[in-house]
Amino acid sequence: MNLLFVEDDLNLGFVIKDQLQESGYKVTWAQDGAEGLRIALEQSFDIAILDVMLPRLSGFELAEELIEHKPELPFLFLTAKAMLEDKIKGLTVGKDYLTKPFEFKELELRLENILSSIVTPTFTTVEEQQFSIGAYEFDYVNQFLSLNGEDQKLTKKEADVLRMLCLHKNEVMNRELALRSIWGNDDYFNGRSMDVFISRIRKYLKQDENIQIINIHGVGFKLAIR
Repeated sequence: MNLLFVEDDLNLGFVIKDQLQESGYKVTWAQDGAEGLRIALEQSFDIAILDVMLPRLSGFELAEELIEHKPELPFLFLTAKAMLEDKIKGLTVGKDYLTKPFEFKELELRLENILSSIVTPTFTTVEEQQFSIGAYEFDYVNQFLSLNGEDQKLTKKEADVLRMLCLHKNEVMNRELALRSIWGNDDYFNGRSMDVFISRIRKYLKQDENIQIINIHGVGFKLAIR
């Protein structure tokens, strides 16, 4: 597992990085929020640990940027802040919140719980792997969306969301069902992530004017093809 660790405390950083590596994680350590954001946008990670009190860009500010640009990346907050409003914000924006000081085993278990909650959709038939969407062809397994011989490479989460829309083509895809099926639960963070992915997929499909992804308020989304 590739892990992004953003922590400005050098002593704690060295200790946690070593322990994470001993537990089998490949760790990239950034020492301020701006550096963490740059690395997150340039590389691919399975999970991130974000300190809240960071120089240049706070952990909460970094988290908002990740939600916008890397919505598939789950993260937890690691901080000395213990005020109730900070904990609530940490649990609302991120997947989890751990207050310093802590035992490493607790951090390790929290990471494992987050990773185990990420659900990969299963499929059994060719019809659930290859789709025609108007003028587009969608290869779910290889994560390609093709139009006139040109391929758009999708991320895993983009492919998962598009596949579920295709399985409900011209029907309403229930929002809560999609969140539980793809992300494992329908919390606030995952809901924000799905909205970002829907926006991306709309852009990918915009060259065929017969395709629409309609937001059914309070219910879900509908992939409508005329």
